[in-house]
Amino acid sequence: MTTTYVFDNHSVHATEQHRCLSEAYDPITLARLAETGVGPGWRCLEVGAGGSSVAHWLAAHAGSVVATDIKPEHITAAHGLTVLRHDVVHDPLPDNEFDLIHARLVLQHIPEREAVLRKLVRALKPGGWLQIDEFDISYGPVLLAPDERAAELYESFLAVKERMFRAAGGDGTWGRRAATSMVLRGSSMWTRCPRCSRGARDRRVCGCWCITHITCGTS
Repeated sequence: MTTTYVFDNHSVHATEQHRCLSEAYDPITLARLAETGVGPGWRCLEVGAGGSSVAHWLAAHAGSVVATDIKPEHITAAHGLTVLRHDVVHDPLPDNEFDLIHARLVLQHIPEREAVLRKLVRALKPGGWLQIDEFDISYGPVLLAPDERAAELYESFLAVKERMFRAAGGDGTWGRRAATSMVLRGSSMWTRCPRCSRGARDRRVCGCWCITHITCGTS
């Protein structure tokens, strides 16, 4: 969402990147969005809409969605969908406007992520829902490789990727702190395990803590 964003939407790889993100994460994202009860009459905001798969789902269920991106060329038209070229860091958002706001893998790229989070909370109507999908990219050990050289190359790639993120102002570990940041902004916290769909109190059942997906509703 800034000019230093590592995965530029004008890259020749952007379409494939959006496809991969959608295929990998839409099932979790959409299932959690559905649990908010989103439906006709809801006004929704999709921040950093990318390839627009989530924005289209919201438009089909709510009927009124604003999809934003600093480079929105990959957002395709749909009924009830308004596309807006918008920099979430510098451009304003109206207060008390949206019933539901969603952002996936956006804030970890933005140095001003805490200020943006405050802006998103203010843009919610009282009792609205803010869903932030983030994960921690710092843990990616080689579990299996053809040979030692291949493993070393992959480890080198991970190190370079982390340096690129930080040089661009990103923080690939922010996902592990997202829940704390949201609570500090005055939100009520609700977490889900994407594997077993149990709440945070039941995470011991499958041994899985929801870091890849954090859902939050305001008080």
